[in-house]
Amino acid sequence: MSTPTSLPRYVVFGEALTDMVRQPDGSWLGLPGGSCWNVARTGARLGLATAFAGAVSQDLFGDDLARASAAAGLDARFLQRVPRSPFLAFVASRHPPQYFFVGDDSADLHFDPAALPAGWRQAAEVVHFGSISLVRQPLAARLCEEATQAAQAGKRIAFDPNFRDLMRTPGYAAVLAHMLRLASYVKISDEDLAGLFPTLDTCAALAQVRSMAPDATVMLTRGAEGMTLLKGSATVEQPALRVEVADTVGCGDAAMGGWMAGVLSGAAQDLAAQARLAAAAAAVAATRAGAYPPSREEVEGLIAATW
Repeated sequence: MSTPTSLPRYVVFGEALTDMVRQPDGSWLGLPGGSCWNVARTGARLGLATAFAGAVSQDLFGDDLARASAAAGLDARFLQRVPRSPFLAFVASRHPPQYFFVGDDSADLHFDPAALPAGWRQAAEVVHFGSISLVRQPLAARLCEEATQAAQAGKRIAFDPNFRDLMRTPGYAAVLAHMLRLASYVKISDEDLAGLFPTLDTCAALAQVRSMAPDATVMLTRGAEGMTLLKGSATVEQPALRVEVADTVGCGDAAMGGWMAGVLSGAAQDLAAQARLAAAAAAVAATRAGAYPPSREEVEGLIAATW
């Protein structure tokens, strides 16, 4: 966890929201969530000095997100509270996935990068972007500019598109190309590839991503089929770890946070070690209901029990 005089090594930009999940009795359960926020929580819980850079509302929904951010160990200086409505995702069904978003002028869209702590970019080593924050304007344009400035400052850019139906708009293709061009690390699932490149099979879509992100290490995740880490001509195959699955919500976010924890904690040149940490983080997340950020102790325990 960062101290009042330190700045985080890992900064995650994007959306934090409240998932309104329909229950079997027809009621709705509100749970703090958001892909980028989940990634940040995992990084912090795995021992990285991490910040989530985004805006949330000043009501009870924002209070829940702020409390959960603090509990995970995120740097509170990067979370902005603004007098706007909360951003809500209504999850009518998980199997098959059916959801819609409510947030036409919600808090996330009013995030102000200029209000971040002085010197944050110089201190950061990896800066993460992704998910629906990059399709929600005017936030998306601000984040693309932040990514550009971070890359120009020599920072490594991590990108997880986390495809959603909102991205089926003409403008997102330019955003995707921009982020892939900047990226040092790209996590992408087989489902993301199918959504982003619907006319291509998985192999061809992955080749397209690699051509668009020529300098990036790419992690392809395939759920229970495991993951593949690719850098240049090197390829590492990592099977999914066997655990008792509660659900798979947030597993991809945990894998992303676990991967960056590996990159920033001594395994920068060891693709196999990075893959093990990412797979273990995803597996621990799968053992708990909802988007659970695994702790360092849980992940290290699973790795020790597996290898």
